[in-house]
Amino acid sequence: MKFASLHDRLRGPIAQDMKKELKIRNYYALPRIEKVVVNVGINKSKMDSKEMHAYIADCLMKITGQKPVFTKTRTAISNFKTREGMVVGAMVTLRGKKMEEFLDRLLHYALPRVRDFRGISANLDGHGNFAIGIRDHSIFPEVPLPDVKQLFGLQIQITTTTDSDDEARALLKSIGMPFKKEKEENKEKEEKKEKRDIPAPLDAAESQGTEVETEVGEGENEAASDSPQSS
Repeated sequence: MKFASLHDRLRGPIAQDMKKELKIRNYYALPRIEKVVVNVGINKSKMDSKEMHAYIADCLMKITGQKPVFTKTRTAISNFKTREGMVVGAMVTLRGKKMEEFLDRLLHYALPRVRDFRGISANLDGHGNFAIGIRDHSIFPEVPLPDVKQLFGLQIQITTTTDSDDEARALLKSIGMPFKKEKEENKEKEEKKEKRDIPAPLDAAESQGTEVETEVGEGENEAASDSPQSS
């Protein structure tokens, strides 16, 4: 049996189902996926080298089928230790057929390879747009593990033509986006809340009333700010 591409399904069964679900008669009034932006934040302490820039560009080219563009700082900011023209990221903007092919590979090949995958949160940004954080770029079959020089994360931003989160969510669900079920998502939120409510054990200094200061190392702080949320 021949597998129907996302391109064909969007214009066939998905469009028909969306018309019924959203009660929209006009095909051209249906919400559509306008573009997909794939972005990699470059950590200046670990990735700021010509070799790593070339590796990231090569991986993005293989994953998306399109040459990436490097994003650079416009001005120097001393507090962030950045200089003018410093490379801080790489991005690809996909539209049309390449966008649909990328989403097909993401949904049917990459995400199923995530270890202990439990689905993606169905929260959108309030304007019909959706973001996915990927911690490990090697989940894409285009980048085999033997070729991996250094793991990096990437952010996938899906922009739709609707401002309604409900319409956009229905569209994404229809193409196969593996959203978490509402009950499971609420359960996870409750578990996280319970963990936050558990008081941390006091160490010797705190038990004696001594004020304890904690500092985050520069490298850890940078890694935390550069790594996207995981799916």
